[in-house]
Amino acid sequence: MLALLGTTHSSEAGPREGKHPGNAKRRRVDLSNAILDAAPDPVVAIDCDGSVRYVNAACGALFGCAPADVIGQHFSALIGIQERDPDGPGGTRLGRVELRLPNGETRWVAYSAKQIGTPIGGSVVYLRDETERRRDELRLSRQNDELEQTVRALAHDLRSPLVSVLGFSRLLREDFGAAIGERGTHFLDRITEAGRTMENLIRDLLDFARIGHAGEQRILVDPREVLLQLRGELKPRLEQQSVGLSIPEHPPLLCCDRTRLYQLFSNLIGNALDHMGPRDDAAVAVEVRETNEWHEIVVRDNGRGIAPPEQERIFEMFYSVTHPGERKGTGIGLAIVKKIAELHDGRAFVESTPGEGAAFHVLLPRS
Repeated sequence: MLALLGTTHSSEAGPREGKHPGNAKRRRVDLSNAILDAAPDPVVAIDCDGSVRYVNAACGALFGCAPADVIGQHFSALIGIQERDPDGPGGTRLGRVELRLPNGETRWVAYSAKQIGTPIGGSVVYLRDETERRRDELRLSRQNDELEQTVRALAHDLRSPLVSVLGFSRLLREDFGAAIGERGTHFLDRITEAGRTMENLIRDLLDFARIGHAGEQRILVDPREVLLQLRGELKPRLEQQSVGLSIPEHPPLLCCDRTRLYQLFSNLIGNALDHMGPRDDAAVAVEVRETNEWHEIVVRDNGRGIAPPEQERIFEMFYSVTHPGERKGTGIGLAIVKKIAELHDGRAFVESTPGEGAAFHVLLPRS
C-alpha cells in the first residue's frame, strides 16, 4: 500500500532489484494492486487533500462504474462525507453512510478511515457494503412495530373482560361469601389467581414487544445503581422468602439501554426467586465482570437447578418449569432476557446441575 501512495524503499532490494530499481518498484506496485484487487471489500487510497489516488476492483462493483472513473475525484463527492485526518496519530474514523448511486439505487456503507504515516500523508478507507444488513434492521424494526401494535390491541381487548371478571369475583366474595360457602370461595380464589396470571402475561407480552423499539439508547450504565433500585423494590419478597441477594460493589460500566438492563436483571433475579425451592440458606448472587471482548453478567442461585433437557428450552417463549408450591411464571421472562442480549449483539445461556442451583450468563459486547 505504501507503494500506491508513492513511497518505496530500495535499500532492502536483492541483487536483481538493485540493477533494475524501476522494475522492482513496478513489481511491488503490481503485487500491491493484485492483492487489493482480490480483496472482497472496497479499498480507497486518498492523498492529504482528500483526492482519490487508488481504488480496488470491489469499488467498481459497489459504485457501479470502472475504478478508473473515480480516480482524481474528491472523496467527499464519492461517498458523501467530508474526509479529514483521523483524530490523533494512528487514529481510525468509523461510521456508516447512505449512498445514492447514479442509477438511483440506495446503498448503506460502513467505512473505516486509517491515516497512513508516509511522507506525502493520506489515508486508506476500507468500505463494507451493509445494505442487506440495513434492510434486515429496517425489516426487523417494522416487524417490531407491527408486533407491538398487535400486542397493544390484544392487551386492550383482553383487559376489559379481565377487569370485569376480577371485579365481579371480588363482589361475589364480599356480598355472597357466606352463601357460596367454602367450596365456592375456593373456586373464586382459583378465578382470581387465573386472572392475576393473565394480567402478568399481558404485561410481559407488552414488555417483550417493546424490546428493540426505536428510541432505545445504548449508553454507559452503572449496573450497581440498577441493582440497588431493584433490590429495594424486591425487599418485601426477599424477606418473605428469606433469600439473600448480593450485588457487586464496583462493577464495570455496561454499554446498553438502561431500561433493558433493568428488565434483564429483574427477570433473571425474579426467575431465581420463582424456582428457588425451600432452603434455609437461600441466596442469589449477581456478578458483573469483563474480558477483552465481553461484559459478562452472571446471576447465580443455590436453588433446585435445571435438568439438562430443559436448559435450552427455558429461553423459549411461554416455556416454564413449575414445581409444586412454586410461584407460576408466564414463561416470557427468560425469553425477554434472551431477546435483550441478542439485540445488544450478545447472547444468554445457563449452566446448572439439578439440586445444585443455576448460573445464568449474559454476554454483552464491551463496545
